[in-house]
Amino acid sequence: MTLYALGINHQTAPVALRERVAFCDGAVPAALAQLRALPGVREVALLSTCNRTELYALADADGRMLADWLATHPGEGGDLHAYLYRHTGDDAVRHLFRVACGLDSLVLGEPQILGQVKQAWAMARSAGTLGGELDRLFQHAFVTAKRARTETRIGTSPVSVASLAVRLAQQSFARPADSVVLLVGAGETIELTARHLAQAKVKRLLVANRTYQHAQELAARHGAVALPLDELERHLFLADIVFSATASQSPILTRPQISQALSLRKRRPMLLMDLAVPRDIATDVAELDDAFVYTVDDLDRVVEHNRRSRSDAAQDAEAIIDLQVSRYVEALAFGARNEPLKRLRAHGDATRAELVARAKQQIATGQDPATVLEQLAHALTNRLLHAPTAAMREAVASGNLDFLRSFDELLPPAPRDADAADPAP
Repeated sequence: MTLYALGINHQTAPVALRERVAFCDGAVPAALAQLRALPGVREVALLSTCNRTELYALADADGRMLADWLATHPGEGGDLHAYLYRHTGDDAVRHLFRVACGLDSLVLGEPQILGQVKQAWAMARSAGTLGGELDRLFQHAFVTAKRARTETRIGTSPVSVASLAVRLAQQSFARPADSVVLLVGAGETIELTARHLAQAKVKRLLVANRTYQHAQELAARHGAVALPLDELERHLFLADIVFSATASQSPILTRPQISQALSLRKRRPMLLMDLAVPRDIATDVAELDDAFVYTVDDLDRVVEHNRRSRSDAAQDAEAIIDLQVSRYVEALAFGARNEPLKRLRAHGDATRAELVARAKQQIATGQDPATVLEQLAHALTNRLLHAPTAAMREAVASGNLDFLRSFDELLPPAPRDADAADPAP
């Protein structure tokens, strides 16, 4: 079987393509079931974030069917094969470790990705598509990420997409300290955005969410005003800045809505930060003269400084990853070498349990315990020696001397014959 890691991310494809293969949490179990049903796929996990969608699978096929499934998953809109990256074996191990450490992220060292990897692991385990090998792989990835963050400066002053988006807003015409800011959504990204806006001393904060209770809870934590999502249009014109990050599969904010809001604002511009994949803001909104729309892909210029400041830490983290990949591969090889021994012990344990249960049943029915014990010993000897005896006979018949020598090394020394004892001096 071969380990595969393949997917699409911010380095290989723009957000317009990434959103086509993005999976909301509710869609993951069905997707995992489809993947597990593919011929030759033994184990599989699915990681889907705003910057990547990746499959990790253990399969005895060539992996092309996994690539075909992901590349054509959207159905409409063409083939995504040209945007996929593919890793196998050790390279697949290294890729997951780099992802978990934040070294493959848009924001180098960003802390949220580790939680997302853990969520992907938990969902695969819950769906029953995570077996022993992928489970060990993900557990080792978590250990590697923890070491990278504690032993290097990759996790110093954590930076997230949310913090970069707020920083970009601070550098724009609409400074949060002078603005009314509308948050759409109530998940982790919006929670982080609210925290950074509070640090930036935002003038006024509004929170709109489909589940009104969640909006109220978030608003209470950050001194904001909560709005039901169905009242968004009535209050949209108040917002100088909009941050949106929901799990919606279709746009939350459309061109007619933004156009109407701009009209009510007397053409005062709006800054719209779309941090969701799939995108929350319709693409044609950017065509409006006074609407300035940014997506996660537009954060690159803010990210560059982050990359430069963490380059040394990243090199240290890469060294840790190289070491951990080697250790994982060695542990895997050691486990494979021990597999015959495990099968032998399992066979012995199963045989013993079966024959002991039979003997107990015979004694319980009144049979002579001494006779039952004798039969148990005889049956156990025959069962355990049957396979090696057959292999020895076949080796003798075929003249396989190497096998016979190896087998002979496993045997205990022959007992000494009492009649051949050393004579007295």
